[in-house]
Amino acid sequence: MVTSSQTQLKEKGSNQTQLNKHVFVGASLIIIALLLFTALLPNMAKTFFAHLQSSIVENGGWFYVLTVAFILFFVIYLAFSRYGNIRLGPDHSTPDYSLFSWLSMLFAAGMGIGLMFFGVAEPIMHYLTPPTAEPGTVEAAKEAMKMTFFHWGLHAWSIYAIVALVLAYFSYRHHLPLTLRSALYPLIGERIYGWAGHWVDIFAVVGTVFGVATSLGLGASQVNSGFNYLFGFEVSTINQIIIMCFITGFAVISVATGLDKGIKILSETNMALAVILLLLIFVLGPTVLLLQAYSQNIGDYLASLVHNSFNLFAYKKTDWIGGWTIFYWGWWLAWAPFVGLFIARISRGRTIKDFILGVMLVPTIFTLLWMTVFGNSAIDLVANQGFTELGDMVSKDTSVALFVFLEHFPLSTVLSFFSVLMIVIFFVTSCDSGAMVVDMLCSHGKNNTPLWQRVYWAVGIGVVASILLLVGGLHALQTMTIASALPFSIVLLLAITGLIKALRVEALKQESLQIATMPQPSQEGNSWQGRLKSIVDFPNKANVSKFIESVVAPALDDVAKELSASDSNVTISRENGLSLIITHGDEHEFLYRVRVRQCSQPDFVTENEDDNGEGSDADDQTYYRAEVFLTEGGQDYDIMGWSKAGVINNVIDQYHKHLHFLHLMR
Repeated sequence: MVTSSQTQLKEKGSNQTQLNKHVFVGASLIIIALLLFTALLPNMAKTFFAHLQSSIVENGGWFYVLTVAFILFFVIYLAFSRYGNIRLGPDHSTPDYSLFSWLSMLFAAGMGIGLMFFGVAEPIMHYLTPPTAEPGTVEAAKEAMKMTFFHWGLHAWSIYAIVALVLAYFSYRHHLPLTLRSALYPLIGERIYGWAGHWVDIFAVVGTVFGVATSLGLGASQVNSGFNYLFGFEVSTINQIIIMCFITGFAVISVATGLDKGIKILSETNMALAVILLLLIFVLGPTVLLLQAYSQNIGDYLASLVHNSFNLFAYKKTDWIGGWTIFYWGWWLAWAPFVGLFIARISRGRTIKDFILGVMLVPTIFTLLWMTVFGNSAIDLVANQGFTELGDMVSKDTSVALFVFLEHFPLSTVLSFFSVLMIVIFFVTSCDSGAMVVDMLCSHGKNNTPLWQRVYWAVGIGVVASILLLVGGLHALQTMTIASALPFSIVLLLAITGLIKALRVEALKQESLQIATMPQPSQEGNSWQGRLKSIVDFPNKANVSKFIESVVAPALDDVAKELSASDSNVTISRENGLSLIITHGDEHEFLYRVRVRQCSQPDFVTENEDDNGEGSDADDQTYYRAEVFLTEGGQDYDIMGWSKAGVINNVIDQYHKHLHFLHLMR
């Protein structure tokens, strides 16, 4: 719900310049300072960040585990609670992207390079060094897949989902900027537009740049390994930097074309390639075993979900959890501002339930299928077919694991070429989507920014990754990125508190709207013939506009005069339709708006002849409605043809519901 003070803040935000210089300059300086520290003093940086990581794992591991477990169960609760039908946008909004495009983009941004890098490597590493089982046994194989599922499953996507949900809800439902600061509006109010908000966005920019740069460094090493396998391209730091430059160039082109062209097309292409590669390995590998394993892996994963969610190995001291689970939870939390904001950007118009189920279930099912096909096939090669060299190669260099694995399949060169192409596209989509997100954070959440800003951040991410790769600072920055998850998790918990507060208000508002509305008389009188004529009529735009001016406007004027006489603060506005607005100080304002809305006529109408006996043209195959909009958006009912008294009664009825809502709030 938008209060009158929040409306003023929206106007304040809309009057701001495109570039937020505080965030842009502040983040750029911090990035340069950290880059210089890591590049000029690599040993000191490595020691400092390693000590920082060990301290966090030893003293704060429990906090990561509890936080991520809480997020998972809270997100599941939200999907099936009374808040699930709330839409991320006005009530009348529809999704901006098709389901396939939406899933492709969030999947490419959220997991892309990681699946290619760890799809073979992680199951093999868990099989060789499991946390509790005997290495190299059947139990080790089962535990390897169970822990791989645990790290790449619902927990990871629940973190992305809650961050994206908070941002999308406050941006599309409350019209706040699509930046991380807006998540704190219920807690700090208008201070999100001051330095408190600037620092939150600066933190998100720095974390996103280094997080994406670190992943790009890992991706460059894997692309280099692929080129070495296919073309004999030497594996070296210089060659990886050359690859990085080419990838950054493609990312600049993609980010320059915008979300609806470059990023969307690349994401859909890579999704199709991923499905093809997955099917090829599935068919060429141990197909029956994979079908059996997928079913059993899911069962083992779900059966141990609660246990693993809270397992800290408190009774068995081991470094395993710090090197794996805590590492992953920190990594997903560190990436959450970037991936969450990107998912929020592409999710306008979906309900909370559809959003959560889409973000969590579909990518998780595909990710777990990917891990089964590649992971179980790799374990089968080592355990049952005697290819122990794969385990040795994974232990030495995880970047070559995928290509060594593919050597044991027919058409291995084709499969490797496919894989390299996918890695490159995942590389580009991570870079351009990261640049888009950072640009939005530096531009008050706006996406229609000047080209130079998007190019600046796309090139900047590539430069940061290249310098870190050259000086060997990727590992140190990877540790720093994970360490940054600790303060962000605290910010995220505060944001969840604000979301709960806002959703409770939203639920009370919906409850107040459940009061039944009495049928309104038509302009033809109270006869059923008059009401029927209004229902079957399909007026043009001129007639609806005339109705609004001749009937609705006088009705709203009469209501406004009556309320003004009782000292109510009432205004009539003609912006974006004809509106009656009643403010109640700092409490939620009442809005009753009537807008002309174009709709397609039913088939049985569009084939009718016009008044001259001729068939209707394409332009005539629409009709117009005088629809009612409230603060929450369109209510999907038409008042065209109602009498003045009917309109007045409807305004009073909706205002009665609003007052009931204010009563519930007290």
